[in-house]
Amino acid sequence: MAEVKYVFVTGGVASSLGKGIISSSLAKLLQSRGYNVTIQKLDPYINIDPGTLNPYEHGECYVTIDGAETDLDLGHYERFLNVHTTQANNVTTGRIYKTVIEKERRGDYLGKTVQVIPHITDEIKRRIKLVGKTDEYDIVITEIGGTVGDIESLPYIEAVRQMKWDQGLSNCMVIHLTLVPFLKASGEHKTKPTQHSVKALLEAGIQPDVLVLRTEEELTEDVKEKVALFCNVDKQSVVQSVDVSSIYEVPVKMLEEGLDITVLNRLKLELKDEPPLIAWRDFLRKQANPKSEVNIGLVGKYVELPDAYKSIVESFAHGGASNECRVNLQLLHSEEITAYNAESQFGHLDGIAVAPGFGARGIEGKIIAVKYARENNMPFFGICLGMQCAVIEFARNVLNYKDADSTEMNPDTDYPVIDLMEEQKNITYKGGTMRLGGYKCRIQKDSRAFEIYYKEEVTERHRHRYEFNDKYLKDFENAGMIATGINPESQLVEIMEIPRHRWFIGVQFHPEYSSTVVKPHPLFVEFIKACCGEKNEIE
Repeated sequence: MAEVKYVFVTGGVASSLGKGIISSSLAKLLQSRGYNVTIQKLDPYINIDPGTLNPYEHGECYVTIDGAETDLDLGHYERFLNVHTTQANNVTTGRIYKTVIEKERRGDYLGKTVQVIPHITDEIKRRIKLVGKTDEYDIVITEIGGTVGDIESLPYIEAVRQMKWDQGLSNCMVIHLTLVPFLKASGEHKTKPTQHSVKALLEAGIQPDVLVLRTEEELTEDVKEKVALFCNVDKQSVVQSVDVSSIYEVPVKMLEEGLDITVLNRLKLELKDEPPLIAWRDFLRKQANPKSEVNIGLVGKYVELPDAYKSIVESFAHGGASNECRVNLQLLHSEEITAYNAESQFGHLDGIAVAPGFGARGIEGKIIAVKYARENNMPFFGICLGMQCAVIEFARNVLNYKDADSTEMNPDTDYPVIDLMEEQKNITYKGGTMRLGGYKCRIQKDSRAFEIYYKEEVTERHRHRYEFNDKYLKDFENAGMIATGINPESQLVEIMEIPRHRWFIGVQFHPEYSSTVVKPHPLFVEFIKACCGEKNEIE
């Protein structure tokens, strides 16, 4: 078996430069050349996982098919590569220390003093190698969260330094992503921040093999030569990453820059056929040249931070391109929606989607949004809590259960149409205890859901504690809201729809976690198609 090759991606100067997008783009290019690639994220925060983090803190919590609550970058990995990630693809400092402390308590270290080096760094290296221990992958790309120089990132940087020598220099390399700002006042790019960032990496014992320079403007050859000279890399290993209008353009830009060739040469791997990226380029063509456009309102309570709904936003991009339609997504704050301003909030829209979430804040605004869509025959799509809001709204305004609610919001409601799942009732710990990961859903044949999936059974990812209370199911179905998707094992309701409505579907699961560039999720594709209706084409 050939040795697994390891590529580490670090960042400097500033956070949010796009290490995840660069990692995903490189992986896409290597995958397109015929290599089996996976990507891993090492996060320096002490939380075990982001499952208990407020979205304002860290953006969306992404869920893998095997039930891991992970960093949102794993969503990028899956959307670019069209392959599943797992628990092993996201590691946090909290998980590392928890494992080491548990080993110490068991006596695994035989009385030794437990230290950052070698015990913490050894555990980091073990986690890095874990995803590459099978025959499945040729290359493992590991993204290091944060920026070089952060105190919390130091053990990871040290582990990378050790890995370069443990695995051999031809089996391990470092790509460093930095910022080259353009000062308009002087009309020039400044390389000093990059030089200082590389210096910090050198002080930690790591010489980067490739530099990727984020920039708003094209870099001159002189700037690249200067960076190469002062940072001890050859000029071919200095790659620019110019700002683009869509993150999905980055793989094409990196292909033009030859990043994949530089990496393969450094790792002494064969240069297989150049990536054709046919499906990818077709997606970009459709995205850039829409034939129609729609206005869709996404109702949520974290709209100040779009990353809180990252997978949903990207799923609309996938579904829009599939329909050759420009989706103008308007993020609407549910706390600002009232019965009095509903018309001004929604009247100009072609469709309404209600986002997932937790807690009572903003819930009434979401329910009003559902009511507006239902009463005005406007395409509606509810995801997780969005489906639950649709159920509550229908119970209150169609079944006349005026007090209907979720016991999450009102434990004393007379009509708990949404209730805590039975297996959740004795749980006190919050982290990692929800219904998480992939579960089956059996779809009723004579339903819109079946027309969309054209399958009797699908597997979708979940992240919730509360469910539809099937005590009321007959009441709902007699009044016209039908359960068209049921879990075959637990009998939990997964999909609710109103057949006589133009397009009204709520799902308990998270379809956005499964949508990718080359395989847009059918629910998003068909929702956007319904929103398009008979709209005029763009001239």
